[in-house]
Amino acid sequence: MEGRILNNDQDNQDQQQDHGPVEPNRLEQKQRKSFSKHVIGGVIGILIALLLIVGVLGYRYFNNATQPYNRSDQRVVQVEIPYGANGKKIANILQSNKVIKSGFVFEYWTKAHNLSNFHAGYYQLKPSMSLAQIAKALNKGGSSEPIQSSTGKVLVVEGGQIATIAKTIEKQTDFTASEFKALMKDQTFVKSLAKKYPQLLGSAMSAKNVRYRLEGYLYPATYMVGKKMTLKQLVTQMVAKTDAELKPYYADIKKSKMSVQEVMTLASLVEREGNTAKDRRIIAGVFLNRLDAKWRLDSDISVFYAIDKTKSSLTAKDLQTKSPYNLRLHLGYGPGPFNSPSLASIKAVLNPAQRSKGYMYFVADLKTGKIYYAKDENGHAANIQKVTKHNEAVENKSEAKK
Repeated sequence: MEGRILNNDQDNQDQQQDHGPVEPNRLEQKQRKSFSKHVIGGVIGILIALLLIVGVLGYRYFNNATQPYNRSDQRVVQVEIPYGANGKKIANILQSNKVIKSGFVFEYWTKAHNLSNFHAGYYQLKPSMSLAQIAKALNKGGSSEPIQSSTGKVLVVEGGQIATIAKTIEKQTDFTASEFKALMKDQTFVKSLAKKYPQLLGSAMSAKNVRYRLEGYLYPATYMVGKKMTLKQLVTQMVAKTDAELKPYYADIKKSKMSVQEVMTLASLVEREGNTAKDRRIIAGVFLNRLDAKWRLDSDISVFYAIDKTKSSLTAKDLQTKSPYNLRLHLGYGPGPFNSPSLASIKAVLNPAQRSKGYMYFVADLKTGKIYYAKDENGHAANIQKVTKHNEAVENKSEAKK
């Protein structure tokens, strides 16, 4: 009897030991499931919140991007849409020109509104225009060449180069500098001008290695740019002005045995080397004396044009620039003009002064503007020393006052 009781007690203990751990395991599993549900619920909540935030921000961005770039900006921006441009490229062009806020939104918006049948050409658009207005203009079609939208003025200064004229045109008209430079390289357009003004541009068309055939032939003056005027019409105005100014001198040019291109080239150097009418005539005589003697013209003006950079001074490396325009290296006139000369400089070349004195050198005192002339190297060296000493004395005096 006792043995059985003992065994029963032992069995009960064994059962308690077997069932004892079961309850905590189930509780732990329940806790884990509950925790997992909370984590998943939290993650889902965060994702939903993020989606809502992204949705709200996306809506605000999209809504903002469909508005005009700047409602108060009535400035005209000329935009070129090239042939073959797809919707994405057109949208990017508009965005880069700052007439729309987002190329992506514009592309999506036009597709959604079935407004994607756009045409190539030049367009006068404003940052204040709505997407609908811009799309309507692109659907209607633009002009085949750049057009001015408002009346203005363009000043071509004496001694101005095509590179600087391009900047002036961009600043004072709807046309861009790149459009102007591209037109200067447009051989079809240049040939049409040569056909219209053969006496003026005949020798320019036969010149070799020129950078711009119209360099020197855009007369320095103020030009009115009317509404709906094209860039071609503006440039034609400039060339026509040069032809009109030279008409009384074509006979003199023929007598000089120089071509128009050669006269304009020397005049462009004289323009930048001399300040007064008297000095320009003497400098022209120096250049002609050098040409007759088969000497190089050795003008720094030619080197500045050859390097095609804006600099205040030249280095030894600059002077060795391999360019047909570098008259420090090459004999003769070079390919053509270096800028647009004034009529005074053209007349100086046709009527030089003091050639009989045999001047072959000149040096300018930049402090006073006075120019010293010499027949030989010794005289030239003495003039350089004179100018150098004068400049040093001026600088020393200035330092002493400080």
